[in-house]
Order: sequence, then C-alpha cells, then structure tokens
Amino acid sequence: MNHPPPRDLRPRRVDQLLSQVKSESSIPIRIEKLSRYFLGRAYQADPLIGSANKAEVFTASLDAFDCVTYIETVLALSCARNVDDFTARLRKIRYERGVVQWQRRNHYMTLWIRNNVREGLLRMVSIPAVPTVTRDRVLNVVLGLAPRRTRMKCVPKRAVPRLARYLQTGDLIFFASTRKHLDIFHAGIIVRDRGKVLMRHASRSQGGVVEQELSDFLKANRMTGVIVVRP
Repeated sequence: MNHPPPRDLRPRRVDQLLSQVKSESSIPIRIEKLSRYFLGRAYQADPLIGSANKAEVFTASLDAFDCVTYIETVLALSCARNVDDFTARLRKIRYERGVVQWQRRNHYMTLWIRNNVREGLLRMVSIPAVPTVTRDRVLNVVLGLAPRRTRMKCVPKRAVPRLARYLQTGDLIFFASTRKHLDIFHAGIIVRDRGKVLMRHASRSQGGVVEQELSDFLKANRMTGVIVVRP
C-alpha cells in the first residue's frame, strides 16, 4: 500500500541523520547518537494532529517534541535504512498495525508498549533480583475513547536504584502514574556515561529536550514505579 508522506517531513535532514549512523550496526549506539542530536530542541505540547472529531494527520517533525514523539522519532531513525523506511517505521510505532487513524493511535503508553513488543521492536526488561508491583487502571483521560482496563507490572520507585545497575544505553523508561485513570505520565531514553545513569527526554517543565541524571528525576517526581523496555 502506498502512503502519502507525513506532514513536516524533511527528507534531506532525515537522510543526513541516517548517514551519520550508517556505519553503526549497534541499535543502542545509534539511539545514543540520534537522541543526542536532538538535545536542545523545543518542547511542544500535543504535537500530533487528530481527535475523535478531527481526521488524523500523520506527522514527522524533527524540530519540536513531547516525550512520546521524541522517543518515537529516535527509535524509528535508529532502525531505519532510508527515508521511506523511517516513515514506515514511525507509522508502525505510533499506530496499531501502522494504520493512520485517531482510534488506532497508541494513546496510552501501556498500549504503545504492548503493540511494539508484539511487533518485535521491543522487549520487556525484567530482572529477577528487582521486585515488581502490579497495578490495575481504568484508563479514561483521552476524550472520545471508551474507558479501557489495563494491568501493568512495574518496578516500584523505592527499587529503581537497584534496577539502575542493569539499565543499558538505549533502554526506554516509562514512569507509572499514581492517578487511578492514567497508566504512564512520562517517558525517556536511558544513556550510561562513565558510571552515571542519565535520561534524555522532552521536558515540559524545562521547555525542551534535555539530559539529566535519572536519580534527579526520581527525586523530583511522584510515581508508582517504572517500566523499562529494550529495543
């Protein structure tokens, strides 16, 4: 099936980025280099176009992000061979089965994780030595979507320092909300640097894509726990 190019796509910039990581066969190294490229880019709230009453428009901006579109863009680029491959991968990461419809967008991050694990792009990181807790949620914060029940298993906040020693560059980390009707409230990309565990993420409060120590983010935010997946 032929798909129209996404809005805001800049093929030349995508091509330039892919050429910079062409010689790297390691996905984690590609993720580290590409995520670093976007440091300092602006934060954009609600960057996607579409709603229950407005047609979905597939977009692929490289200029501004929220936490989800930052991760999606870096992940799609890290796996892509060329511009067309990038857009195909981004579409499949963002939408269930790659179908560009608002109803098929992975609005909730537990669904985003589940669908991308099913597609073989990600795998769950589970460490026997690190405890987990299970939480049930009724997700209903997206207007126009019917409430849906979900069950998520996460590492409780108190145990994240134990988990940190097992984290690898390129891992994606998701922060479980304490709210009864929301699963995940934020997400980022893990980078290890000389013994430090850093997180790169599009931060609303800091106005752009930043890098900070994971421990600092944990201290500053309330959460139920974290979920980690590995490309």
